[in-house]
Amino acid sequence: EVQLQASGGGLVQAGGSLRLSCEASGFNIDDYAIGWFRQAPGKEREGVSCIWSSTGAQDYEDSVRGRFTISSDYVKNTVYLHMGSLKPEDTAVYYCAADRTLGLRHEYSYWGQGTLVTVSS
Repeated sequence: EVQLQASGGGLVQAGGSLRLSCEASGFNIDDYAIGWFRQAPGKEREGVSCIWSSTGAQDYEDSVRGRFTISSDYVKNTVYLHMGSLKPEDTAVYYCAADRTLGLRHEYSYWGQGTLVTVSS
């Protein structure tokens, strides 16, 4: 059974950093695209970053490019989202998801529960 467990959210001041983790089970992260998505209150869910671990291919949403970095650890079967220079507008519930297609504009097949990131000004 494909399962994804997101963790690492919390409260941080603007300009600070957080690292989110997405631990996968039931499949190998090298065989799937793993994406990070977020949904802020009153807004639609948006793609943040994604990675295909076996090739290193990755993509970022424009507003986080240069501030966020996605990485993976095949031994731990975990994908990380390193978030730096955080802004209040980064406040959202962050989700990780898995799919056979890499990208940020389509619906992923498998979803984990969210982890809340709150950035105070």
